[in-house]
Amino acid sequence: MASLKELKNQFLEYVEIEKGRAIRTVENYDHYLTVFLEQTKITDPKNITDEKVRDFRIWLNRQTTGNNRATGDTIKKKTQNYYMIALRSFLKFLAKRSIASLPADHIELAKVGERQIDVISQEELKRLLDAPNKEKNLERCARDKAIMEMLFSTGLRVSELCSLKNDLDLHLDEFSIRGKGGKVRVVFLSDEAKKSVKEYLSIRKDISDALFVKLSDEISKKETTEGLTRRSIERIVKRYATIAGISKKVTPHVIRHVFATDLLSNGADIRSVQAMLGHANIGTTQIYTHVTDKHLRDIHKKFHNKN
Repeated sequence: MASLKELKNQFLEYVEIEKGRAIRTVENYDHYLTVFLEQTKITDPKNITDEKVRDFRIWLNRQTTGNNRATGDTIKKKTQNYYMIALRSFLKFLAKRSIASLPADHIELAKVGERQIDVISQEELKRLLDAPNKEKNLERCARDKAIMEMLFSTGLRVSELCSLKNDLDLHLDEFSIRGKGGKVRVVFLSDEAKKSVKEYLSIRKDISDALFVKLSDEISKKETTEGLTRRSIERIVKRYATIAGISKKVTPHVIRHVFATDLLSNGADIRSVQAMLGHANIGTTQIYTHVTDKHLRDIHKKFHNKN
């Protein structure tokens, strides 16, 4: 039988190929399982036991991260759960191949508090979308305006935005995107987003097939790609949040949150928003209802403190 390390590598290949997970997800699974195996020193699947898992969870719960060492704060429960999710998936993989080990259903996740959604107000959003207009470099202004409008119009994940090519049919109000797990969904373009992308493409002089590319002063000698990376777009959004005078942390994912809350606040049904966001589980989408329940707000205004 293959060694546990070899089985782990087979599992990672399975996650990437058969399950169609993103490379970043595969790398995370690799990290979580490597830490588990190194800490427990397990070399045989049969030795993955309830006791070993419990000892590992106690060890993990007492670890501090680089940012938390000064305060003594330990790794968050949510992060600890990522290790358990990776291990549970690995155990399911072993079971499918009839390899004796701990049953996957023995892995329970720690309870965590409700996820907090970071959003900005409509007024802050307007300032954010207008911020690129202050750029003196016309190409940077056009590109960054198109990026901001595209993020808000479509609700794309930043990795999905990076994957776009410049052959989008801008005569249409929609296009298909391949998201997490290789699932394809349709996203929609606002008139403002289409206008911004057209203006950007009209002044570009490069021959890259990426939709959004780096300017000449942004390309380092070490880089081989002209297309904007995830980190590049995160830096762009952060910069314009500062220019717009927004003190909150603003990321491409915050704009995705605003996209979802805007739809729900204006009466969109949650199933449609789930489809537009590309969420596999509607429970993920339901986190937005806590900040967009207009009905509850109206009830409070109508009935509270009327004496």
